[in-house]
Amino acid sequence: MTDTPTPEADRWGSIPTLGRFAQLDRVRYPHDMRNLSVEQLKTLADELRAETIDTVSTTSGHLGASLGVVELTVALHAVFDTPDDRVIWDVGHQTYPHKILTGRRDRIRTLRQPGGLSGFTRRSESEYDPFGAAHSSTSISAGLGMAVAHHLRAEHDPSYRERNVIAVIGDGSISAGMAYEAMNNASHCGPGAERLIVVLNDNEMSIAPPVGAMSSYLSRLMSSRKFLSLRDLAAKMAKRLPDRLERTAKKADEYARGIITGGTLFEELGFYYVGPVDGHDMTQLVQILRNLRDADDLGPVLLHVITEKGRGYTPAESAGDKYHAVAKFNVVTGEQKKGPAGPPSYTSVFSRELLRQAEADDRIVAITAAMPSGTGLDKFAKAFPERFFDVGIAEQHAVTFAAGLATEGMRPFCAIYSTFLQRAYDQVMHDVVLQNLPVRFAIDRAGLVGADGATHAGAFDLNYLGCLPGITIMAPSDELELLNMTTTAAAFDEGPIALRYPRGGGFGLDLPAAGRVMEIGRGRIVREMTRQSGPERGGIAILSLGPRLAEALKAADMLAAQGLAPTVADARFAKPLDTALIEQLARNHAVLITIEEGAPGGFGAFVMMHLAKTGLLDRVRFRPMALPDRFIDHNTQAAQYHEAGLDAQAIVDTALGALGRSPSQQMA
Repeated sequence: MTDTPTPEADRWGSIPTLGRFAQLDRVRYPHDMRNLSVEQLKTLADELRAETIDTVSTTSGHLGASLGVVELTVALHAVFDTPDDRVIWDVGHQTYPHKILTGRRDRIRTLRQPGGLSGFTRRSESEYDPFGAAHSSTSISAGLGMAVAHHLRAEHDPSYRERNVIAVIGDGSISAGMAYEAMNNASHCGPGAERLIVVLNDNEMSIAPPVGAMSSYLSRLMSSRKFLSLRDLAAKMAKRLPDRLERTAKKADEYARGIITGGTLFEELGFYYVGPVDGHDMTQLVQILRNLRDADDLGPVLLHVITEKGRGYTPAESAGDKYHAVAKFNVVTGEQKKGPAGPPSYTSVFSRELLRQAEADDRIVAITAAMPSGTGLDKFAKAFPERFFDVGIAEQHAVTFAAGLATEGMRPFCAIYSTFLQRAYDQVMHDVVLQNLPVRFAIDRAGLVGADGATHAGAFDLNYLGCLPGITIMAPSDELELLNMTTTAAAFDEGPIALRYPRGGGFGLDLPAAGRVMEIGRGRIVREMTRQSGPERGGIAILSLGPRLAEALKAADMLAAQGLAPTVADARFAKPLDTALIEQLARNHAVLITIEEGAPGGFGAFVMMHLAKTGLLDRVRFRPMALPDRFIDHNTQAAQYHEAGLDAQAIVDTALGALGRSPSQQMA
């Protein structure tokens, strides 16, 4: 009699590549790797790379970064006792190999799919994900906190073993100020920081590229017990010397290694620097990581590894972006399977009009934080390189830099995703809004964003910007409105102004050659299907902010079919409100619904406060529709908005509920 297979076994048996990779098939969790030889680990890495390529070819996602850290991923899990030892991946878009090795291979082809694995690390998904990350530059701070916590626990409980904490951070992520704040603090955190190892994954710009066997030898030597012991001995001897000679000896040691390795900056921050190391040399990686794991009293360590995005997959290696983010693709040819061409994206419409404005006005400058192509500013950079500034992953600096430009008469456009602008909130408030400086905020990816999920959703900008006095906030309902709002922002010098627009394509509208300047704070009636002569005859009014207008019009058609044709209006501005329009709708309708692609407390709250102040809230049945008070998981954008209750049917249900009608009372 055979045992009944468990659901987990059933899932594992359904892996399409099972049987193709002899070494990988033996590894379900990292403990299965601990007794493997270096040669076996090399084979495992080759198979893991092939499995990652096969996976992303069917799911889409971030491929290049994952391929670049395959050897590093294998070495970390083979050397350290994960999950007790903590490995934190900064950003997390390079963790597909990590997920495969940590019990999730049977689900890896659900990556970024509805109900499937997240495209980033996630604490609720696995004990091997000790810290959730999708925004950059957080790993060192989190890792330092974990290391100190382990030390404090060990002091109170002698049986508790202090853990190693490894924070893997990219050369782009380490450009952010937060990373340096964490490193600066690490040197003053006391004994707890001694088990912190920061791995700088350098895949773009090398501080000092490794060259041949000598570099490899120096890296291994500097991390070996023998070298560390000799260095400690030298330090102790130096302390016996007169103060001036001790300082000289210390400087000689520090700068000699700095000349050899380029690590002086990190040493100044209190880190013991090792590297640069070839991040694809398994023999070297394993040996160095073991040495660092077993070393005592080093203090925090920075291991500098050089990797190549897209490593081991020719189409990725030859691509300009190293296949950073890809659609589904053919593994053999690398050809990506793109869907049918649709309308231009909102991002491209913004980009086109900004270019046109910049051609006519040399005061216009563009700023982004490491997202030139994502924000559409790559075209601006090619056309006006002297007026384009990519400041790296440094949103705080980007905003204050824009403020400085504005003080001298320039017209800066600061293009940042909504979810990343959150990181610069103090700068927006203190450096821009408080001083009433005319910085233009182009807020891309506003609203829900699909497969990237809650970490990248632009759900909160209406809330965190709308409470700031004097800022103007626009939200286009379609690409034509965005064209006009970009033109409006370029001409607006009275103070800070923001335009928020969604991910994805518009509606295929014909666009004029140039936009027009809009009247600030003025909305519009889009459809007026009944005479507005009193609340009973007026019926329902729907006031939309942003692209939900299309769903509002669908809902209007559905309500009209039931004899309840509503008025539909486009607010256009969240600040300043079109108070005349709001009052008109409230006075002449029994029900007023607002709808927005943002969290509760945004546009609907602004409208409700105005209605309350004027007494109109007492006479109209007001129903605000916003995102629910929870995070929406990754899915298609349409499915996300359906789940959030912000589609046409939800609008209809809200209207009927306000009128006291149940679904069973709806007319056929």
